[in-house]
Amino acid sequence: MSSERERGLILHGLAALLVVAGGIWWWRAAPRAESDPRMLNWRLAAEQLLPETEEQEKSDTLALNAEDEFSTVEDLTGGAFLVSVVCAGPDGSRVRVSLGDDESGRGLPCSGPRTPEVFSVAVGTRLFLRVVADESGPLVFRYTLQRDPN
Repeated sequence: MSSERERGLILHGLAALLVVAGGIWWWRAAPRAESDPRMLNWRLAAEQLLPETEEQEKSDTLALNAEDEFSTVEDLTGGAFLVSVVCAGPDGSRVRVSLGDDESGRGLPCSGPRTPEVFSVAVGTRLFLRVVADESGPLVFRYTLQRDPN
């Protein structure tokens, strides 16, 4: 075997080794998704209580940790809307739901018998929705927004 061939073989071998080592490092450095196995059950419960319908303008299901906060501003064409909310989580967990900029929020229990709460709101052009989880978590929060048929 010629010396040039030997050098080429060594370089290719080292390059392959470097690619393999980089792949292993990348795989091991990826953050681990430590999920609570109860989250899937809570998500399914929330989605069954507030299923997708054609009348909805918007809907979303969120996973919140203890003391997490979620805010959204929905641009709408004005009128009366129904905002339905439900949450599912461990015993004693709650969220505070605010439908305005400066509201402190209405408490919503996430454990025990769950029934969606429905708020009727008149909207100019924007709807502000803010959800704050209490100290217990994680939990699942779901909301739907649809035009009031009345």
